[in-house]
Amino acid sequence: MAKMQANQMRAGMVIEFEGQRYTILRQNIMIPGKGNAIIQVDMRNIKTGAKKDQRWRTADTVERLNTEDKEFNYSYADGDNIVLMDPETFEQTTVPAVILGDRLPFLVENMTVNVRLIEGEPVAIGLPDTVVLEVVEADPVVKGQTASSSYKPAVLSNGVKVMVPPFITAGEKIVVRTEDATYLERAKG
Repeated sequence: MAKMQANQMRAGMVIEFEGQRYTILRQNIMIPGKGNAIIQVDMRNIKTGAKKDQRWRTADTVERLNTEDKEFNYSYADGDNIVLMDPETFEQTTVPAVILGDRLPFLVENMTVNVRLIEGEPVAIGLPDTVVLEVVEADPVVKGQTASSSYKPAVLSNGVKVMVPPFITAGEKIVVRTEDATYLERAKG
């Protein structure tokens, strides 16, 4: 464990706060009209999966936990857990699915994921930035709607709803950002 100033927190770091371990999801520095800047941090409790908003002054210190990153392959879901395999030792590790939050549907079989470990315990999982998924439902284009007008809703093969350009139809494969479920482009080939 190492002390660091609150304003040095970044997404993906793991801290200890009030005896619990949290993964930092995002942090914003807010500067009020008077007084010192405040660090607004969204974080997730590693054990329970509960999100928490916390504010610190820039001068405050927090306990940062030393983490190690290691690649694993996703094997399968088992109830409320996901099972990962170490590609070097073929050992399996079971992790609570809540660790992924909203990104869980983007986990696909044999996907290589980056797992952040503290003392060998998985505390955060990083997915690839993008995935290719098939559109299973897409609203038809309304006549008279111009190509430059708004996106339309579509449903992906993993059940996630995403907004796509009017020219995307059911059956097409598209590239989607895993972080916020946004359409990037048509999949190549």
